[in-house]
Amino acid sequence: MLECAKLTKRYEGKERAAVDSLSLTIGGGEIFGFLGPNGAGKSTTIRMIVGLLAPDSGSISFRGVASTRSVEYKKMIGYCADEPTFYEKMTGREHLSFLSDLYQIEESRRSLRIGELSERMLLTRELSDPISSYSHGMRQKLSVIAALLHEPKLLILDEPMVGLDPKASFTLKTLLKEYAAAGNTVFFSTHVLEVAEQLCTTLGIISEGALLYSGSFADLRSQNGEGQQSLESLFLSLTEVQA
Repeated sequence: MLECAKLTKRYEGKERAAVDSLSLTIGGGEIFGFLGPNGAGKSTTIRMIVGLLAPDSGSISFRGVASTRSVEYKKMIGYCADEPTFYEKMTGREHLSFLSDLYQIEESRRSLRIGELSERMLLTRELSDPISSYSHGMRQKLSVIAALLHEPKLLILDEPMVGLDPKASFTLKTLLKEYAAAGNTVFFSTHVLEVAEQLCTTLGIISEGALLYSGSFADLRSQNGEGQQSLESLFLSLTEVQA
């Protein structure tokens, strides 16, 4: 279970908090979709959860391990950034081998994982090419493989569908469903509301740093009357009221 309690983050020179006293609880087996307009605080929240930013106040824990216990906590996390960065002169395979060393994945296991994931994400042939030659979509595929490589218990993805072709997007959605069905936790942000509506078991909607809703789509719909049935209309209604 991922627990965020009253997370707050302010940036110097900004009057409004980027994230303001945000609290979330997300259980195992859930696919949690994190939704919000541009600048709402999604990426700041994600960067605090994965340990790239320290909150000004509040706490984060996963399966009872506090984020302040950095190594133990981060071993359980796989992270796919919105703009993944790599050592450009490495090949895709060298990058994945480097990460395997960091996570101390046994040689036989890493070969199996790299082969299996690269085949599913349609990147096998390109693994021998330097990352500098990769398109945006290929970089996104490599980032997804890297996030899943060490079989983390918490998978966090920031706009993971951007740049993926339809087949790769379908494959990723299938992987996320399988991953959650095994009892793991998926947390991802997206602007594609149709994907969130189809894929997510629970949703969080954030605007101007404040969490407006957390729960299932069915509950959100029932709370807002019969006239607004789509996630898109409910999302726009909530965030426009906040604005």
